[in-house]
Amino acid sequence: MTTETSSVPLGLAPTTDVSTSGVRRLVELAAGQRRFFVLLGLGFLIAAFAYRNPVAGAWVGFLFAGYAAVANDSIQTIGTFIASNRGKPWWMLWLFIGGIFVVTVAYSWIVYDGDVSHQRLAAKGFEQSPTSFSYLQVAAPLFLLLLTRLRMPVSTTFLLLTSFATEASSVAAVMSKSLTGYALAFGIAIAVWMALSRFMQRWQRTPAHPGWRVAQWGTTGVLWSVWLMQDAANIAVYLPRQLSLAYFLGFAGAIFLGLGLLFRMGGERVQEVVDEKSDVVDVRAATLIDLVYAFILFYFKVVSAVPMSTTWVFLGLLAGREVAMSLRGTSNRGIRYAARLMAKDVFFAGIGLLVSLLLAIAVNEPLRAAAASALGL
Repeated sequence: MTTETSSVPLGLAPTTDVSTSGVRRLVELAAGQRRFFVLLGLGFLIAAFAYRNPVAGAWVGFLFAGYAAVANDSIQTIGTFIASNRGKPWWMLWLFIGGIFVVTVAYSWIVYDGDVSHQRLAAKGFEQSPTSFSYLQVAAPLFLLLLTRLRMPVSTTFLLLTSFATEASSVAAVMSKSLTGYALAFGIAIAVWMALSRFMQRWQRTPAHPGWRVAQWGTTGVLWSVWLMQDAANIAVYLPRQLSLAYFLGFAGAIFLGLGLLFRMGGERVQEVVDEKSDVVDVRAATLIDLVYAFILFYFKVVSAVPMSTTWVFLGLLAGREVAMSLRGTSNRGIRYAARLMAKDVFFAGIGLLVSLLLAIAVNEPLRAAAASALGL
């Protein structure tokens, strides 16, 4: 079983698709998303009033970041879950995923003395709680919302976290770990799906046993929890590193409700990054994707506490899977289509990286000094 194919002809060159799709999406967005732009403009206005007050800036930035990060990064952890459970009530999916979120962050809050990031924010360069905010730091999540509406799989780690780094070397460490994650995920995905895709193709000709649904919910729960151990830092970066009970309840409650809104919408528009890939609606394929991805994220969690972009890891996983299925002939799409999807995802993620670094340099003195030194200024 496959999802609907792209309306773009398979013979179209990757460069043509990448160069025009962003402009086309922006035109479509401007024409049909007036309410979104009104709300976005209101958000920028609220940020302008809030950033001067440390408490207001922290909570407004957190609320913006909470929804923007989860909406964009939902493709990584619950994207296949949403795609393969379209027939289930949205509230059932929400309570399951939301419950795991509360348990995961509560465990970190208790064990790590008020830290909800599983010590990602204890890493060098991110351990200091912000005491003041610039306008761009508070408004940064709104740029992420815009890119999400354009269906771009942008790294929230680069867009949100780097603006608060106190040392340029910390940003370099995050970038190095993230790109290593992309390469490792790409290689593992090729190996796994080269070995299993023919077997999976034969298997998927018959209806899935009900046990597969249980397995998928289990692997999704594990993956979602491991992902939170990495990416909760992107949301909590606005708040004190040790949260009081009141702060923790505000943090957990806001994200829990935001997840409900996300499931009610059926995933944000960036969900199409998952939906356009081969066979993601089959519960067996979705389970395998989640299992491999959870293993990779857990490995990087154990290796070091340095934050990383899970978006780049996920894109590497999907790219390697699509290439392997094309090479094995288990996809009805050729290698050129797989290469085009990979190029498009990397291009859009690269745009997000560029925007993230420009924002970080604009608001962050250590990064600005490092950039000036690198350019010989």
